[in-house]
Amino acid sequence: MPIHTIVNQDQFTNLTTAEAGDKLIAIYFHTSWAEPCKVMNEVVKALSDDDSNKDVLFLSVDADEQSDISELFEVSAVPYFILVRSGTILKELSGADPKEFVKALTETKTQGKDKQAVAQDAESEEDEETEEELNARLTKLTQAAPVMLFMKGSPSEPKCGFSRQMVGILREHQVRFGFFDILKDNSVREGLKKFSDWPTFPQLYVGGEFQGGLDIIKESLEEDPEFFQHNLRSA
Repeated sequence: MPIHTIVNQDQFTNLTTAEAGDKLIAIYFHTSWAEPCKVMNEVVKALSDDDSNKDVLFLSVDADEQSDISELFEVSAVPYFILVRSGTILKELSGADPKEFVKALTETKTQGKDKQAVAQDAESEEDEETEEELNARLTKLTQAAPVMLFMKGSPSEPKCGFSRQMVGILREHQVRFGFFDILKDNSVREGLKKFSDWPTFPQLYVGGEFQGGLDIIKESLEEDPEFFQHNLRSA
């Protein structure tokens, strides 16, 4: 499908949330002055025109003109690619190696599709769940990615300051994470409070184990600056 040229953050948010569904999103950061981007511009265009990639949503972001989006993903060099599905970053690439990007795109077309789609199941479920069924779904959700953040809104558009701070902490420590917008599913929102024995959001899980809310994570990092590295190794 045609490449979407991003002109503002509202358009970016809409395309990566409401319009994306469970499609793989390929976000391409570039600038007009970087010579390597000239090659990758043609590569990305060719890939977007390829029928085998009709289910991939290609987004073109000028890193200078859309600095807020670049800062959100901590893009410090171009060309830079981020492959996302259902709100989870599956792969990040830096550099102008067409073969490397094609390989990453091919691998991530199917990688984790079912796993990441777990977070979307809540929206399509119409039948009332039993407590046992809800707990089984929450268990799957907390294990949908090695690091799972249950927050209000999305990383690109947090709906509360606490969620925004938690996203900032994860970005600062270069932690890749999946997320679930608890505002979209009241069963998850209320059920997770009991499941985690924690009354507020955001909530962070690592390896399927509850780590805490914002204050607990801040305290853990003060006591152990390598908190995420240690927990991810054991996950």
